[in-house]
Amino acid sequence: MPVTGLFIWAAKRRRKWSASSGVIVNFSSGWGRDTDPEVAPYCATKWAMEGLTKALAQELPAGMAAVPLNPCIIDTAMLRSCFGGQAQGYPSAEQWAAAAVPWLLGLGPQDNGRSLTVGETH
Repeated sequence: MPVTGLFIWAAKRRRKWSASSGVIVNFSSGWGRDTDPEVAPYCATKWAMEGLTKALAQELPAGMAAVPLNPCIIDTAMLRSCFGGQAQGYPSAEQWAAAAVPWLLGLGPQDNGRSLTVGETH
């Protein structure tokens, strides 16, 4: 979801959060926490996602959490356009999901506002 879409969604949804529980996970990237040449626009959008999610985390009621998530590298069409055949060395989306979903289901209010990377201890 583009940053603007996330902002609009959060602005509309926030009134309903007072009696809610759950975790909002916004996909970021390693480039949302670091930079490299040739990818400035991508880095900028991911840094915005990190900042917006961390600010949103401060506005949530007790029992809720919002976290920016670096999913690590996944073999996708976008990655293949950048990495070519080397992309095959990374997990497919299906392989990633099989490993990441159980980890994601362990997220809770204790993680609120933390920049997370799939697989790290939370």
